[in-house]
Amino acid sequence: MNGAAMYASVQTGDINDQVLRHVPLVKRIAYHLLGRLPDTVLLDDLIQAGMLGLLEAIKNYDPSQGASFETYAGIRIRGAMLDEVRRSDWTPRSVHKKARMVAEAIREVESKLGHDARESDVAEHLGISVEEYNRILQDTQGCKTFSMEELDQSGDAFLKDAQSTDIQPAEQLQREKFQQALAEAIGQLPERERLVVALYYDEGLNLREIGHVMDVSESRISQISSQAMLRLRARLADWLDEKDKLS
Repeated sequence: MNGAAMYASVQTGDINDQVLRHVPLVKRIAYHLLGRLPDTVLLDDLIQAGMLGLLEAIKNYDPSQGASFETYAGIRIRGAMLDEVRRSDWTPRSVHKKARMVAEAIREVESKLGHDARESDVAEHLGISVEEYNRILQDTQGCKTFSMEELDQSGDAFLKDAQSTDIQPAEQLQREKFQQALAEAIGQLPERERLVVALYYDEGLNLREIGHVMDVSESRISQISSQAMLRLRARLADWLDEKDKLS
């Protein structure tokens, strides 16, 4: 259903008031996401997608599920924005390929060495310089925004699904186990990577703000953040492979 049709389907006095009341929420989420996305993503596109998410939330909200409307709407709004960016497919396939290559290299190096793979370790394994490796990390920054959502089953997709009663107990248990595995994997990241993840996802800082906190450049934070996501992907590869089989 397009935006006009959806708006018409829910357009009543009370609902219109709800839309107007929550427009600031849509804009707040859009601005928050914009700081984490490439320059090719436009604010207006995020807001438009977010408004559709808000209308969907108004139409489908069920207070008996326990979540407040603001919580439920925030999930739908943010999810709609991320879906829109995913559909735009602004990340070249070559970048995704390089991201998978680095994740696999990290996994192999850590399995061989038995400790955290350093940049120099991964670069040597790939047969490239550290400078080239860091350029790859910089390029894969665009993929990173969604790698956490993909990894984190306690994130938007999981919370959105939690509004439904269709999830089977076995699937719920599997997600809870994955959530625990992810939390443990994050806790075992190298200190700098763990701090960047915490500031980015828990505190909501953008890369520039994290750079100020850690007194390094924004591009360096981008590299650290990308490496953290790829390290998590490497360490949770078995879970992700199983998830792909079930999907």
